[in-house]
Amino acid sequence: MRRVRVMKFGGGAVADGKKIKTVANLIRQSKEETEEKGSNGLGLVVVTSAIFEITDILHEHASRVAKEGDVEKVKKIVNELKNRHETAAYEAIDDKHVLNVVKKEIEERVGEMEKALVGICLLGELTARSLDYIVSFGERLAAPILAGTLQSMGMDAVHLTGGDAGIITNANYGNAQLTSDAEQTIRGRIMPLLDDNKIPVISGYTGETKKGITTTLGRGGSDYTATIIGAAIDADEVWLWKETEGIMSADPKIIKDARKIPYISYMEAMELSYFGASILHPRAIEPVMRKKVPIRVKNILKPEDTGTLIGEEPEKTERAAKAITLIENTSIINIAGAGVRSISDVAARIFSVLAAEGVDVIMISQGSSERNISIVIESAQLESVISAIQSINAEGTVIRDFTSNSDVCAMSVVGAEMAGTPGVAGEVFSALGKGGISIIMISQGSSEFNISFVVKKKDAYKAAQAIHDMFGMGM
Repeated sequence: MRRVRVMKFGGGAVADGKKIKTVANLIRQSKEETEEKGSNGLGLVVVTSAIFEITDILHEHASRVAKEGDVEKVKKIVNELKNRHETAAYEAIDDKHVLNVVKKEIEERVGEMEKALVGICLLGELTARSLDYIVSFGERLAAPILAGTLQSMGMDAVHLTGGDAGIITNANYGNAQLTSDAEQTIRGRIMPLLDDNKIPVISGYTGETKKGITTTLGRGGSDYTATIIGAAIDADEVWLWKETEGIMSADPKIIKDARKIPYISYMEAMELSYFGASILHPRAIEPVMRKKVPIRVKNILKPEDTGTLIGEEPEKTERAAKAITLIENTSIINIAGAGVRSISDVAARIFSVLAAEGVDVIMISQGSSERNISIVIESAQLESVISAIQSINAEGTVIRDFTSNSDVCAMSVVGAEMAGTPGVAGEVFSALGKGGISIIMISQGSSEFNISFVVKKKDAYKAAQAIHDMFGMGM
Protein backbone atom coordinates (compact mmCIF):
# COMPACT_ATOMS: atom_id res chain seq x y z
CA MET A 1 0.00 0.00 0.00
CA ARG A 2 1.33 3.44 -0.89
CA ARG A 3 2.65 5.63 1.92
CA VAL A 4 1.78 9.31 2.14
CA ARG A 5 3.64 11.98 4.08
CA VAL A 6 2.83 15.66 4.63
CA MET A 7 5.90 17.91 4.98
CA LYS A 8 5.58 21.49 6.21
CA PHE A 9 8.37 24.06 5.98
CA GLY A 10 8.41 27.22 8.12
CA GLY A 11 9.41 30.76 7.16
CA GLY A 12 13.03 30.35 8.27
CA ALA A 13 13.36 27.28 6.05
CA VAL A 14 12.22 29.29 3.01
CA ALA A 15 13.92 32.56 3.94
CA ASP A 16 15.54 33.06 0.52
CA GLY A 17 16.20 31.30 -2.77
CA LYS A 18 19.16 29.30 -1.51
CA LYS A 19 17.17 27.92 1.40
CA ILE A 20 14.23 27.15 -0.87
CA LYS A 21 16.59 25.09 -3.02
CA THR A 22 17.78 23.27 0.12
CA VAL A 23 14.15 22.51 1.00
CA ALA A 24 13.54 21.20 -2.52
CA ASN A 25 16.56 18.89 -2.17
CA LEU A 26 15.17 17.55 1.11
CA ILE A 27 11.86 16.82 -0.58
CA ARG A 28 13.63 15.01 -3.42
CA GLN A 29 15.75 12.99 -0.97
CA SER A 30 12.66 12.01 1.04
CA LYS A 31 11.00 10.70 -2.10
CA GLU A 32 14.11 8.82 -3.26
CA GLU A 33 15.10 7.35 0.12
CA THR A 34 11.68 5.93 0.93
CA GLU A 35 10.88 4.33 -2.41
CA GLU A 36 10.71 0.61 -1.79
CA LYS A 37 11.03 -2.24 -4.24
CA GLY A 38 7.64 -3.41 -5.43
CA SER A 39 5.83 -0.36 -3.97
CA ASN A 40 4.43 2.75 -5.60
CA GLY A 41 6.88 4.94 -3.68
CA LEU A 42 6.12 7.78 -1.31
CA GLY A 43 3.30 10.23 -1.93
CA LEU A 44 4.27 13.71 -0.73
CA VAL A 45 2.20 16.77 0.11
CA VAL A 46 4.20 19.92 0.85
CA VAL A 47 2.93 22.88 2.88
CA THR A 48 4.91 26.12 2.86
CA SER A 49 4.88 29.21 5.04
CA ALA A 50 5.63 32.66 3.68
CA ILE A 51 9.23 33.70 3.10
CA PHE A 52 10.77 34.76 6.41
CA GLU A 53 9.21 37.93 7.95
CA ILE A 54 6.94 38.59 4.95
CA THR A 55 3.72 38.01 6.94
CA ASP A 56 4.86 40.47 9.62
CA ILE A 57 5.77 43.01 6.93
CA LEU A 58 2.35 42.66 5.28
CA HIS A 59 0.57 43.07 8.65
CA GLU A 60 2.56 46.22 9.41
CA HIS A 61 2.18 47.81 5.99
CA ALA A 62 -1.54 47.05 5.68
CA SER A 63 -2.18 48.87 8.97
CA ARG A 64 0.12 51.73 8.03
CA VAL A 65 -1.34 52.45 4.57
CA ALA A 66 -4.85 52.48 6.05
CA LYS A 67 -3.75 55.22 8.45
CA GLU A 68 -1.50 57.24 6.15
CA GLY A 69 -3.36 56.95 2.81
CA ASP A 70 -0.14 57.37 0.80
CA VAL A 71 -0.59 55.64 -2.59
CA GLU A 72 3.01 56.30 -3.66
CA LYS A 73 4.28 54.54 -0.54
CA VAL A 74 2.06 51.56 -1.40
CA LYS A 75 3.72 51.27 -4.79
CA LYS A 76 7.16 51.39 -3.19
CA ILE A 77 6.23 48.67 -0.69
CA VAL A 78 4.79 46.45 -3.42
CA ASN A 79 7.86 46.89 -5.59
CA GLU A 80 10.16 45.86 -2.71
CA LEU A 81 8.10 42.72 -2.06
CA LYS A 82 8.06 41.87 -5.76
CA ASN A 83 11.85 42.24 -5.99
CA ARG A 84 12.41 40.04 -2.94
CA HIS A 85 10.29 37.21 -4.33
CA GLU A 86 11.75 37.49 -7.82
CA THR A 87 15.25 37.34 -6.35
CA ALA A 88 14.31 34.20 -4.41
CA ALA A 89 12.95 32.65 -7.61
CA TYR A 90 16.15 33.48 -9.55
CA GLU A 91 18.27 31.90 -6.81
CA ALA A 92 16.15 28.76 -6.48
CA ILE A 93 15.05 27.88 -10.01
CA ASP A 94 17.59 26.74 -12.60
CA ASP A 95 15.24 25.99 -15.50
CA LYS A 96 14.67 29.23 -17.47
CA HIS A 97 11.25 28.24 -18.80
CA VAL A 98 10.00 27.35 -15.30
CA LEU A 99 11.53 30.57 -13.94
CA ASN A 100 9.65 32.68 -16.50
CA VAL A 101 6.35 30.97 -15.60
CA VAL A 102 6.94 31.57 -11.88
CA LYS A 103 8.00 35.17 -12.51
CA LYS A 104 4.73 35.78 -14.36
CA GLU A 105 2.81 34.23 -11.47
CA ILE A 106 4.59 36.54 -9.00
CA GLU A 107 3.75 39.59 -11.15
CA GLU A 108 0.06 38.64 -11.29
CA ARG A 109 -0.25 38.01 -7.55
CA VAL A 110 1.70 41.14 -6.63
CA GLY A 111 -0.62 43.07 -8.95
CA GLU A 112 -3.65 41.72 -7.05
CA MET A 113 -2.04 42.68 -3.76
CA GLU A 114 -1.27 46.21 -4.98
CA LYS A 115 -4.89 46.79 -6.03
CA ALA A 116 -6.08 45.70 -2.59
CA LEU A 117 -3.55 47.90 -0.75
CA VAL A 118 -4.43 50.94 -2.89
CA GLY A 119 -8.12 50.34 -2.14
CA ILE A 120 -7.39 50.20 1.60
CA CYS A 121 -5.29 53.33 1.26
CA LEU A 122 -8.06 55.29 -0.49
CA LEU A 123 -10.77 54.12 1.90
CA GLY A 124 -8.60 54.69 4.96
CA GLU A 125 -10.10 51.59 6.54
CA LEU A 126 -8.68 48.11 7.17
CA THR A 127 -11.26 45.44 7.89
CA ALA A 128 -10.46 41.97 9.24
CA ARG A 129 -11.52 40.53 5.87
CA SER A 130 -9.18 42.87 3.98
CA LEU A 131 -6.28 42.10 6.34
CA ASP A 132 -6.71 38.35 5.78
CA TYR A 133 -6.60 38.91 2.04
CA ILE A 134 -3.43 41.01 2.25
CA VAL A 135 -1.44 38.77 4.61
CA SER A 136 -2.37 35.64 2.64
CA PHE A 137 -0.06 36.82 -0.15
CA GLY A 138 3.00 35.78 1.85
CA GLU A 139 2.16 32.09 1.44
CA ARG A 140 0.53 32.57 -1.96
CA LEU A 141 3.78 34.02 -3.32
CA ALA A 142 6.04 31.42 -1.67
CA ALA A 143 4.18 28.34 -2.98
CA PRO A 144 4.80 29.00 -6.71
CA ILE A 145 8.52 29.52 -6.05
CA LEU A 146 8.90 26.24 -4.16
CA ALA A 147 6.78 24.35 -6.71
CA GLY A 148 8.87 25.86 -9.52
CA THR A 149 12.08 24.79 -7.79
CA LEU A 150 10.80 21.20 -7.57
CA GLN A 151 9.78 21.32 -11.24
CA SER A 152 13.25 22.51 -12.25
CA MET A 153 14.65 19.44 -10.45
CA GLY A 154 12.45 17.14 -12.51
CA MET A 155 9.60 16.61 -10.05
CA ASP A 156 5.97 17.01 -11.06
CA ALA A 157 4.86 19.67 -8.57
CA VAL A 158 1.75 21.85 -8.63
CA HIS A 159 1.04 24.79 -6.32
CA LEU A 160 -2.32 25.41 -4.63
CA THR A 161 -3.76 28.02 -2.31
CA GLY A 162 -5.37 26.77 0.89
CA GLY A 163 -8.76 27.26 -0.75
CA ASP A 164 -7.67 25.33 -3.85
CA ALA A 165 -6.65 22.46 -1.54
CA GLY A 166 -10.14 22.35 0.00
CA ILE A 167 -9.51 24.19 3.26
CA ILE A 168 -13.00 25.65 3.48
CA THR A 169 -13.69 27.75 6.57
CA ASN A 170 -16.19 30.03 8.21
CA ALA A 171 -15.85 33.81 7.96
CA ASN A 172 -14.08 34.30 11.31
CA TYR A 173 -11.28 36.33 9.71
CA GLY A 174 -7.91 36.07 11.40
CA ASN A 175 -8.79 32.84 13.18
CA ALA A 176 -10.99 30.90 10.78
CA GLN A 177 -12.53 27.52 11.67
CA LEU A 178 -12.98 24.59 9.27
CA THR A 179 -16.46 23.77 8.04
CA SER A 180 -17.83 20.33 8.89
CA ASP A 181 -17.39 19.01 5.34
CA ALA A 182 -13.92 20.50 4.72
CA GLU A 183 -12.07 17.24 5.37
CA GLN A 184 -13.99 15.45 2.64
CA THR A 185 -13.35 18.35 0.23
CA ILE A 186 -9.61 18.27 0.98
CA ARG A 187 -9.43 14.54 0.34
CA GLY A 188 -11.33 14.93 -2.92
CA ARG A 189 -8.88 17.55 -4.19
CA ILE A 190 -5.55 16.16 -2.93
CA MET A 191 -5.86 12.41 -3.51
CA PRO A 192 -6.33 12.63 -7.31
CA LEU A 193 -3.10 14.64 -7.52
CA LEU A 194 -1.23 12.01 -5.49
CA ASP A 195 -2.73 9.24 -7.62
CA ASP A 196 -1.34 11.08 -10.63
CA ASN A 197 2.14 11.12 -8.95
CA LYS A 198 2.11 14.88 -8.51
CA ILE A 199 3.48 16.77 -5.49
CA PRO A 200 0.96 19.36 -4.28
CA VAL A 201 2.69 22.45 -2.82
CA ILE A 202 0.09 24.20 -0.69
CA SER A 203 0.05 27.72 0.74
CA GLY A 204 -0.12 27.25 4.51
CA TYR A 205 -2.08 29.50 6.88
CA THR A 206 -4.76 30.25 4.27
CA GLY A 207 -8.23 29.01 3.46
CA GLU A 208 -11.41 30.40 1.97
CA THR A 209 -15.12 30.52 2.70
CA LYS A 210 -17.70 28.68 0.59
CA LYS A 211 -18.12 31.98 -1.27
CA GLY A 212 -14.42 32.00 -2.17
CA ILE A 213 -13.37 34.78 0.23
CA THR A 214 -9.81 34.39 1.55
CA THR A 215 -9.38 33.60 5.25
CA THR A 216 -6.44 32.82 7.54
CA LEU A 217 -6.13 30.25 10.34
CA GLY A 218 -4.28 32.39 12.90
CA ARG A 219 -0.59 33.17 13.27
CA GLY A 220 1.60 30.13 12.80
CA GLY A 221 -1.30 28.49 10.99
CA SER A 222 0.85 26.63 8.46
CA ASP A 223 1.37 23.87 11.05
CA TYR A 224 -2.40 23.65 11.33
CA THR A 225 -2.73 23.47 7.54
CA ALA A 226 -0.33 20.52 7.48
CA THR A 227 -2.16 18.54 10.17
CA ILE A 228 -5.58 19.30 8.68
CA ILE A 229 -4.40 17.86 5.37
CA GLY A 230 -2.60 14.96 7.07
CA ALA A 231 -5.79 13.93 8.83
CA ALA A 232 -7.97 14.40 5.75
CA ILE A 233 -5.85 12.14 3.52
CA ASP A 234 -4.95 9.65 6.29
CA ALA A 235 -1.23 10.35 5.97
CA ASP A 236 1.31 8.01 7.54
CA GLU A 237 3.08 10.95 9.19
CA VAL A 238 3.16 14.74 9.23
CA TRP A 239 6.66 16.23 9.32
CA LEU A 240 6.99 19.79 10.62
CA TRP A 241 10.39 21.19 9.66
CA LYS A 242 11.65 23.87 12.07
CA GLU A 243 14.93 25.56 12.92
CA THR A 244 15.07 23.81 16.30
CA GLU A 245 15.98 20.28 17.37
CA GLY A 246 12.38 19.39 18.12
CA ILE A 247 10.18 19.97 21.15
CA MET A 248 12.38 21.02 24.04
CA SER A 249 12.04 20.61 27.81
CA ALA A 250 12.11 24.43 28.05
CA ASP A 251 12.92 27.45 25.91
CA PRO A 252 16.69 27.12 25.30
CA LYS A 253 16.96 30.91 25.22
CA ILE A 254 15.92 30.89 28.89
CA ILE A 255 17.14 27.50 30.16
CA LYS A 256 20.66 26.72 28.91
CA ASP A 257 20.46 22.98 29.68
CA ALA A 258 17.10 22.48 27.96
CA ARG A 259 17.07 19.21 26.04
CA LYS A 260 15.16 17.72 23.15
CA ILE A 261 12.25 15.47 24.09
CA PRO A 262 12.48 12.47 21.71
CA TYR A 263 8.85 11.40 22.20
CA ILE A 264 5.77 13.15 23.56
CA SER A 265 2.06 12.36 23.48
CA TYR A 266 -0.64 14.34 21.69
CA MET A 267 -2.08 15.54 25.00
CA GLU A 268 1.28 16.68 26.33
CA ALA A 269 2.10 18.50 23.10
CA MET A 270 -1.32 20.14 23.12
CA GLU A 271 -0.83 21.38 26.67
CA LEU A 272 2.56 22.85 25.73
CA SER A 273 1.29 24.53 22.55
CA TYR A 274 -1.69 26.09 24.31
CA PHE A 275 0.58 27.32 27.04
CA GLY A 276 3.14 29.29 25.07
CA ALA A 277 5.40 26.73 23.36
CA SER A 278 5.62 28.56 20.03
CA ILE A 279 7.02 25.56 18.17
CA LEU A 280 3.46 24.32 17.51
CA HIS A 281 0.24 26.05 16.53
CA PRO A 282 -2.23 25.53 19.43
CA ARG A 283 -4.81 23.82 17.18
CA ALA A 284 -2.34 21.73 15.16
CA ILE A 285 -2.70 18.62 17.32
CA GLU A 286 -6.49 18.30 17.13
CA PRO A 287 -6.95 16.98 13.55
CA VAL A 288 -4.23 14.30 13.70
CA MET A 289 -5.19 13.25 17.22
CA ARG A 290 -8.61 12.14 15.97
CA LYS A 291 -7.05 10.11 13.15
CA LYS A 292 -4.00 8.95 15.17
CA VAL A 293 -1.58 10.34 12.57
CA PRO A 294 1.90 10.80 14.12
CA ILE A 295 3.67 14.18 13.91
CA ARG A 296 7.43 14.45 13.68
CA VAL A 297 9.08 17.80 14.47
CA LYS A 298 12.40 17.90 12.60
CA ASN A 299 15.35 20.27 12.39
CA ILE A 300 15.95 21.78 8.95
CA LEU A 301 19.58 22.39 9.99
CA LYS A 302 20.06 18.72 10.96
CA PRO A 303 17.86 16.70 8.61
CA GLU A 304 19.47 13.42 9.68
CA ASP A 305 18.23 13.92 13.27
CA THR A 306 15.02 12.08 14.15
CA GLY A 307 13.62 15.12 15.98
CA THR A 308 10.58 14.73 18.26
CA LEU A 309 7.84 12.21 17.55
CA ILE A 310 4.33 13.11 18.74
CA GLY A 311 2.07 10.09 19.14
CA GLU A 312 -0.99 8.70 20.85
CA GLU A 313 0.19 7.04 24.05
CA PRO A 314 2.22 8.84 26.75
CA GLU A 315 5.69 7.40 27.28
CA LYS A 316 6.47 5.79 30.62
CA THR A 317 9.42 7.67 32.13
CA GLU A 318 10.96 8.24 35.53
CA ARG A 319 10.34 11.97 35.17
CA ALA A 320 6.87 12.99 36.28
CA ALA A 321 7.24 16.34 34.50
CA LYS A 322 8.68 16.59 30.97
CA ALA A 323 8.69 20.28 30.17
CA ILE A 324 8.06 23.76 31.45
CA THR A 325 6.78 26.61 29.36
CA LEU A 326 5.76 30.20 29.98
CA ILE A 327 3.82 33.07 28.45
CA GLU A 328 5.51 36.36 29.24
CA ASN A 329 3.16 39.09 27.99
CA THR A 330 0.23 38.30 30.23
CA SER A 331 -2.07 40.15 32.61
CA ILE A 332 -4.14 38.89 35.51
CA ILE A 333 -7.57 40.35 36.28
CA ASN A 334 -9.22 39.80 39.65
CA ILE A 335 -13.00 40.24 39.63
CA ALA A 336 -15.26 40.40 42.69
CA GLY A 337 -18.97 39.81 42.08
CA ALA A 338 -21.91 41.38 43.90
CA GLY A 339 -25.68 41.43 43.67
CA VAL A 340 -25.97 37.87 42.34
CA ARG A 341 -26.82 34.59 43.98
CA SER A 342 -23.86 32.47 42.86
CA ILE A 343 -20.44 32.43 41.28
CA SER A 344 -22.08 30.86 38.20
CA ASP A 345 -24.02 34.06 37.56
CA VAL A 346 -20.86 36.14 37.71
CA ALA A 347 -18.92 33.72 35.51
CA ALA A 348 -21.69 33.46 32.91
CA ARG A 349 -21.83 37.22 32.41
CA ILE A 350 -18.05 37.67 32.38
CA PHE A 351 -17.30 34.93 29.86
CA SER A 352 -20.22 35.92 27.67
CA VAL A 353 -18.84 39.43 27.12
CA LEU A 354 -15.26 38.17 26.77
CA ALA A 355 -16.35 35.71 24.07
CA ALA A 356 -18.13 38.53 22.23
CA GLU A 357 -14.85 40.48 22.22
CA GLY A 358 -12.88 37.47 20.95
CA VAL A 359 -10.72 37.34 24.09
CA ASP A 360 -8.67 34.19 24.70
CA VAL A 361 -8.58 33.26 28.39
CA ILE A 362 -5.33 31.47 29.30
CA MET A 363 -6.11 30.52 32.91
CA ILE A 364 -9.04 30.67 35.32
CA SER A 365 -9.24 30.44 39.09
CA GLN A 366 -12.18 31.15 41.36
CA GLY A 367 -13.12 31.53 45.00
CA SER A 368 -16.81 30.67 45.34
CA SER A 369 -17.27 31.90 48.91
CA GLU A 370 -16.30 35.42 47.97
CA ARG A 371 -17.66 35.24 44.43
CA ASN A 372 -14.22 36.08 43.07
CA ILE A 373 -12.83 35.06 39.69
CA SER A 374 -9.25 35.53 38.49
CA ILE A 375 -8.44 35.24 34.79
CA VAL A 376 -5.19 35.44 32.87
CA ILE A 377 -5.13 36.92 29.37
CA GLU A 378 -2.61 38.22 26.86
CA SER A 379 -1.65 41.78 27.79
CA ALA A 380 -2.44 42.94 24.25
CA GLN A 381 -6.14 42.25 25.00
CA LEU A 382 -6.22 44.01 28.37
CA GLU A 383 -8.00 47.18 27.20
CA SER A 384 -10.70 45.14 25.46
CA VAL A 385 -11.20 43.05 28.58
CA ILE A 386 -11.48 46.05 30.91
CA SER A 387 -14.01 47.67 28.58
CA ALA A 388 -16.03 44.44 28.37
CA ILE A 389 -16.11 43.97 32.14
CA GLN A 390 -17.17 47.59 32.69
CA SER A 391 -20.08 47.05 30.30
CA ILE A 392 -21.52 44.27 32.47
CA ASN A 393 -22.70 46.71 35.14
CA ALA A 394 -24.72 48.71 32.62
CA GLU A 395 -27.78 46.56 33.43
CA GLY A 396 -27.19 46.51 37.17
CA THR A 397 -24.43 45.98 39.69
CA VAL A 398 -22.81 42.61 39.03
CA ILE A 399 -19.14 43.45 39.47
CA ARG A 400 -18.32 44.87 42.87
CA ASP A 401 -14.67 45.51 42.06
CA PHE A 402 -11.92 44.42 39.72
CA THR A 403 -8.18 45.01 39.44
CA SER A 404 -5.56 44.17 36.82
CA ASN A 405 -1.83 43.46 36.96
CA SER A 406 0.44 43.19 33.91
CA ASP A 407 3.64 42.60 35.86
CA VAL A 408 3.11 38.84 35.78
CA CYS A 409 4.05 35.72 33.84
CA ALA A 410 1.95 32.58 33.38
CA MET A 411 3.79 29.25 33.56
CA SER A 412 2.91 25.60 33.12
CA VAL A 413 4.62 22.33 34.05
CA VAL A 414 3.59 19.51 31.71
CA GLY A 415 3.92 15.71 31.82
CA ALA A 416 1.58 12.74 31.46
CA GLU A 417 3.28 10.96 34.36
CA MET A 418 2.11 13.75 36.67
CA ALA A 419 -1.37 12.22 36.58
CA GLY A 420 -1.76 10.00 39.64
CA THR A 421 1.78 10.62 40.91
CA PRO A 422 1.60 11.82 44.53
CA GLY A 423 3.61 14.87 45.53
CA VAL A 424 4.25 16.44 42.10
CA ALA A 425 2.52 19.70 42.98
CA GLY A 426 4.37 19.70 46.28
CA GLU A 427 7.71 19.38 44.48
CA VAL A 428 6.82 22.23 42.11
CA PHE A 429 5.87 24.58 44.91
CA SER A 430 8.78 23.43 47.07
CA ALA A 431 11.20 24.37 44.28
CA LEU A 432 9.59 27.80 44.03
CA GLY A 433 9.58 28.25 47.80
CA LYS A 434 13.29 27.44 48.06
CA GLY A 435 13.93 30.10 45.44
CA GLY A 436 11.93 32.68 47.38
CA ILE A 437 9.36 32.92 44.59
CA SER A 438 5.75 33.80 45.49
CA ILE A 439 2.84 32.27 43.57
CA ILE A 440 0.06 34.68 42.66
CA MET A 441 -2.43 32.20 41.16
CA ILE A 442 -2.72 28.42 40.63
CA SER A 443 -4.77 26.34 38.20
CA GLN A 444 -4.78 22.60 37.41
CA GLY A 445 -6.89 20.79 34.85
CA SER A 446 -8.75 17.57 35.64
CA SER A 447 -6.45 15.66 33.26
CA GLU A 448 -3.59 16.36 35.71
CA PHE A 449 -1.27 16.65 32.71
CA ASN A 450 -0.29 20.15 33.78
CA ILE A 451 0.05 22.45 36.75
CA SER A 452 -0.25 26.11 35.81
CA PHE A 453 0.52 29.12 37.95
CA VAL A 454 1.31 32.81 37.82
CA VAL A 455 4.39 34.54 39.27
CA LYS A 456 5.82 38.03 39.13
CA LYS A 457 7.49 38.75 35.81
CA LYS A 458 10.87 39.35 37.46
CA ASP A 459 10.77 35.83 38.98
CA ALA A 460 9.72 33.92 35.84
CA TYR A 461 13.12 32.80 34.50
CA LYS A 462 14.35 31.90 37.97
CA ALA A 463 11.17 29.88 38.55
CA ALA A 464 11.56 28.04 35.24
CA GLN A 465 15.15 27.08 36.02
CA ALA A 466 14.27 25.92 39.54
CA ILE A 467 11.53 23.59 38.29
CA HIS A 468 13.63 22.38 35.36
CA ASP A 469 16.37 21.42 37.82
CA MET A 470 13.95 19.88 40.35
CA PHE A 471 12.60 17.35 37.82
CA GLY A 472 15.91 16.72 36.07
CA MET A 473 14.52 17.82 32.71
CA GLY A 474 17.96 18.70 31.39
CA MET A 475 19.44 15.26 32.10
